[in-house]
Amino acid sequence: MTTFIIRRVLQLIPVLIGVSILVFSLMHLTPGNPAVIMAGESAPEATVQAIEQRLGLNDPLYVQYWNFLTSALQLDFGTSIRDNIPVMSHIQARFFITLELAIYSTIFTVVLGMLAGIVSAVKRYSISDVSLMIVTLFGLSMPNFWLGLMLIQWFSIELGWFAPTGWGNMDQIVLPVIALGTAGAAIVARMTRSSMLDVITQDYIRTARAKGVKERVVIFRHALKNALIPVVTVVGLQFGYLLAGSVLTESVFAINGLGRLIIDSILQRDFPVVQGAVLVIAVTFVFVNLLVDISYRMLNKRVDLN
Repeated sequence: MTTFIIRRVLQLIPVLIGVSILVFSLMHLTPGNPAVIMAGESAPEATVQAIEQRLGLNDPLYVQYWNFLTSALQLDFGTSIRDNIPVMSHIQARFFITLELAIYSTIFTVVLGMLAGIVSAVKRYSISDVSLMIVTLFGLSMPNFWLGLMLIQWFSIELGWFAPTGWGNMDQIVLPVIALGTAGAAIVARMTRSSMLDVITQDYIRTARAKGVKERVVIFRHALKNALIPVVTVVGLQFGYLLAGSVLTESVFAINGLGRLIIDSILQRDFPVVQGAVLVIAVTFVFVNLLVDISYRMLNKRVDLN
């Protein structure tokens, strides 16, 4: 296991370098000159050139990228163009809110999705199965920002059950978690159903039932454990998508997380903040996938670690 983890970590190095190149390139392809934004549209050319020189914008791209990479390794993403505060300070203030939202949404996704998938698989082709699969189709089809607006309309404005904005109290957490986690729950439900159907037709499941093992034990101890491998993959990927999907959800519910920071920074053309925040989300996504790979071995000793 130790060798496997070391090998996977080493394999992450080129992936992380590729991510940094992509983030760096996207910011430089975006129209607009940070020096002009900092100095103001009416600033004299000499002032703009002085800012460009100070920021290193006149250096060749490979020099700018090397400076960006070496600084990022030290968790230094520069300073915000808007308020001249270090980018890392902005990220630290917002990241854990987004992480908390993603974790709660993942729990919602896993619990609801796996329960729905298990019920559908056990009661295959029944009314319950068909109904649940239709519901998951709707869940996959609804954008999270649209669902968020509908939830605010129904449960905040009309019924008054939950707060429409903010983050921290339970009445502020429920709606964003549902809005962000519904699509993931639908995906997990479909994957769980498919994986469970493959497992419950195996001979060892028939043998367990023939021996008189309780159906609950057959489903949850024998079938579900062996059906979890593909589901874990989906859950790991969904966690990364939830981090990225929080951008729109946080805007809808006015949550001061990393996603809303990215949106505000894009509108204000605060490139260093956008660059740093996107890179942090991307790196988090990569390491979540590493944890998913490690979990394979914990769930099934027969999984090949090569």
